[in-house]
Amino acid sequence: MKKIVNWVIRLVPVIIMLQTLYFKFSAAPESVYIFSKIGMEPYGRIGIGVLELIASILILIPRTTSYGAVLGLGLMLGAIRFHVTELGIEVQNDGGKLFYLAVIVAVFCVLLIAIHQKQIFSLFSKK
Repeated sequence: MKKIVNWVIRLVPVIIMLQTLYFKFSAAPESVYIFSKIGMEPYGRIGIGVLELIASILILIPRTTSYGAVLGLGLMLGAIRFHVTELGIEVQNDGGKLFYLAVIVAVFCVLLIAIHQKQIFSLFSKK
């Protein structure tokens, strides 16, 4: 049961991040609008997409879950920051969907970091 819960906690942020990649990589109008508004179009849109893909892959690999979660958390904190400041919670009448998805991913990344904290601390311990 513990293993199933752990995988569910992994899959939630991964599915959300991977689902948004299509829009980033296909230059969907909403993605272009968002990244233009924050002055990061097109390189920021593509770069963030690549980083979200890397974070998702790392989260899925048990030995690197915590590293992907740290990367994912950093990306989502950036997204949340832009929503709270320049973009607004609601972007182009989305009802705040993108903001709330970023919050959900951030919360699940924090859970993964807490569950897999030994991976992070093992980087700094002497062997």
